[in-house]
Amino acid sequence: MIIFLLSLSLWLQPSFSTNDTTVCLSADEKKLYDLLMKYRKEKKLPPISLSASLTQVAQAHVKDLMENYMASDSCNPHSWSDKGDWTACCYTSDHKQAECMWNKPQEIAQFNTHGYEIAFWHSAKATPEEALSGWKKSTGHNQVMINASQWKEISWQAVGVGMYEQYAVIWFAADKDEKEKPRLCQ
Repeated sequence: MIIFLLSLSLWLQPSFSTNDTTVCLSADEKKLYDLLMKYRKEKKLPPISLSASLTQVAQAHVKDLMENYMASDSCNPHSWSDKGDWTACCYTSDHKQAECMWNKPQEIAQFNTHGYEIAFWHSAKATPEEALSGWKKSTGHNQVMINASQWKEISWQAVGVGMYEQYAVIWFAADKDEKEKPRLCQ
């Protein structure tokens, strides 16, 4: 198991589109959301509303990571390839390029707010339990989930989840999403 603090070099696969605005959750994505809400409740924090917009972004990103990401010393996993309906983005470890990630909710889902992402990778397959456990063990990721440290003054109003093969991500935003909440995929 590796929590993403790695980097990126190559983007390999063909492009794909985020134009389909129908958003549904896989069973694992729903479980990850439920585990996050249970963890927040244990910390006496309010639940966060599940967001279709942020889930759309999360699902696009995990697929982009799985299909196009190669670790390197340049760009970390919050980066985006040039293989989709978005602006390519190299998110560097010094956070100087953070804006390119923060803008993805507006760019992909027309959700007019900044989004903040935590990412997880597993060499075999990401599971909801391992993703949450990994983030809890990582100070920076845990702080985002429980509104600690620099995130203390922010009240998360929306959250989106994406899981695909080896990757899991959760996106957070301080604004409410007015779109209908995603349902379980059939």
